[in-house]
Amino acid sequence: MTRGVITLQVNKTVKDAAKIMTRNKIGSIIVLKKGKAVGIMTERDIAKIVSQGKDPSKLTLEKTMTTPLKVINKNELVTDAALLLKETKIKRLPVIDDDEKLIGIVTEDDLISVFPGLMEILTEVNKIREYSETELFTGACDKCGFYSEALRKNSGRLLCKDCLEEEEV
Repeated sequence: MTRGVITLQVNKTVKDAAKIMTRNKIGSIIVLKKGKAVGIMTERDIAKIVSQGKDPSKLTLEKTMTTPLKVINKNELVTDAALLLKETKIKRLPVIDDDEKLIGIVTEDDLISVFPGLMEILTEVNKIREYSETELFTGACDKCGFYSEALRKNSGRLLCKDCLEEEEV
């Protein structure tokens, strides 16, 4: 997720948005109304407006922004964000906190950059699932994070002796 999302109020013009997007080298601006994210203006939206012969300096964001705004909560999984982008065919997904305050934005590029790491994790999880409950592993405990040379598999996680005992209580 990218923090520090650039925003504009609904009463600003499309030209204002284009200038800010160009200056900041970004592809979209989140549109706010009374402090709440209500829409998005993208490069594609601006290109469409210009190609239709409309004057971007005379159109407000409120009349031209894409709505409703699709958002995702900060507590959702990366996979949920990826699925929402895919299902809705959008490229940018604003991230909100529990109070519905805008805190960031996730883009397709963000997801592509973490994809190799996710694949590595999935590969490791699949390897762990192949081993029996009695085999020992060396590494960091999935619960407490401490190093152990005697990790055991428990419900798909590798746990040290102390954490394993806690799980059994």
